[in-house]
Amino acid sequence: RSNISALSPLNIFSLSFFSSAVFICSFMVAAPIFGYLGDRFNRKVILSCGIFFWSIVTLLSSFISKELYWLFVLSRGLVGIGESSYSSISPTIIGDLFTNNTRTMMLSVFYLAIPLGSGLGYILGSSAKVAAGDWHWALRVSPVLGITAGTLILLFVPEPKRGSADQMGGHIKARTSWLCDMKALAKNRSYVFSSLASSGVSFATGAFGVWIPIYLARAQVVQKTAEPCTKEICSSTDSLIFGGITCVTGLLGVVIGAATTRLCRQKTERADPLVCAVSMLGSAIFICLIFVVAKKSIIGAYVCIFIGETLLFLNWAITADILMFVVIPTRRATAVAFQSFTTHLLGDAGSPYLIGLISDSLQQSYTMSALWQFLSLGYALMLCPFIIVLGGMFFLATALFFLDDREKAEKHVRHKLPSDANRVANPARLRKALEPKVSQSQLKVLQS
Repeated sequence: RSNISALSPLNIFSLSFFSSAVFICSFMVAAPIFGYLGDRFNRKVILSCGIFFWSIVTLLSSFISKELYWLFVLSRGLVGIGESSYSSISPTIIGDLFTNNTRTMMLSVFYLAIPLGSGLGYILGSSAKVAAGDWHWALRVSPVLGITAGTLILLFVPEPKRGSADQMGGHIKARTSWLCDMKALAKNRSYVFSSLASSGVSFATGAFGVWIPIYLARAQVVQKTAEPCTKEICSSTDSLIFGGITCVTGLLGVVIGAATTRLCRQKTERADPLVCAVSMLGSAIFICLIFVVAKKSIIGAYVCIFIGETLLFLNWAITADILMFVVIPTRRATAVAFQSFTTHLLGDAGSPYLIGLISDSLQQSYTMSALWQFLSLGYALMLCPFIIVLGGMFFLATALFFLDDREKAEKHVRHKLPSDANRVANPARLRKALEPKVSQSQLKVLQS
């Protein structure tokens, strides 16, 4: 997806924008299906097949001519279906391999791939586009990496039993219906509030990925350090810098988030949602400063982007860990899938379009000068920090119910232990089982 977003302003930008929207919509629609499958069938096979599928479709889409525009858009939808498979299932495999602080660290490594992949997508996509003079080459880099990753997963990644890391020895066999799972998730307040909070992160990152490079390019035009781009293939300097910042902040964010949560757990059991809330509220401050300093200093804007994104990426892995704590193992894939559905539906599925719509409305109301094009986009992007603050409030709400929901999940898992384990754990039943058994004939002989 980031390979497409790296394509650039003018005619190709409309292709990038529309195809990304189709990708996100197909991704969020397919996620619940893979969540259902991931709770009931072999996850490693589903995971690998999804990676192979989207890699092959991405490669084939790079050979589609511009006359078949509709086919290219369809291919982006198919890529979204493939990617939703491993996004819904991968965290649950990690959750069944590790627990506690180790699980937090492993989830941090996994979720590092989101900002790191986005940043590398900008860099590799932009570089391939400029080097070849053809944007199709931006789509021919990632499929090789995807097929390699899918093969390694299929060959070397184990398929753990659900709940094995929760010291249940893989004995959780009882599965509930899909409708029962959905009712339980809807009643899980920590899950609902953390999903809404994640939507705020998704809203901001989706809008930034599309509009921040354009906003910074317009800022340089206003500062008279660059000329407006009127070509189909424009300089990708801003995309490269933004991509590099995204890579570094993603790395710092997940590492700092895991370390901070680990330390704060020694002070309070509500550390996970509280760390997320504080990081989001702090991120909103620096993101607001981007639009204050960009007119005068591009370097200052990049500094604010760096700090703001670092704080924003702090909660990627922690949010997944919250889900692992408050949702039982046999419905985690469904929970991850519907959380992805919610975050995309309320987040990056519509945020780029909404920001562009607000910016265009402001431009039509006033003059079409370069200055006003810059200012109108900045005013529209100011919606992002307000959404981030709202997300921080949802994380604070999560902190209120986190301990209760975690305890409910632990009790539910203990209640679902197999009957043999319950009999051993019941002293009365154990004594009764050990009592000597006397037949009726033996009893009559004893009585006589």
